[in-house]
Amino acid sequence: MEPRFLLLGDVASELNVSDSQVYHMVRSGELPAIKIGGRGQWRVERTKLEEYIKHKYDETAAWVKDNPLTEREPD
Repeated sequence: MEPRFLLLGDVASELNVSDSQVYHMVRSGELPAIKIGGRGQWRVERTKLEEYIKHKYDETAAWVKDNPLTEREPD
C-alpha cells in the first residue's frame, strides 16, 4: 500500500526535479501541500500530486495547440 502523504524529496523523485524546485512549487501555492508536526514539515498528498500532474498535461496540451510546430522553409 502506497503512503497517502509524500515527503518533498519523494515528490521530487516522482517528477524528476530537484527538492528545491518542489519546495518552490509548494511555497508558491502551485502544488498543494500541508505542514505537519512541531517543526512544520511539508507533506504532499498523493492525490494532489496526481491532480497536479493531470493539470500540467492539460496545460501543456493547450500550449501545444496554441503554439503549433511549423516547418521552417529552406533557405
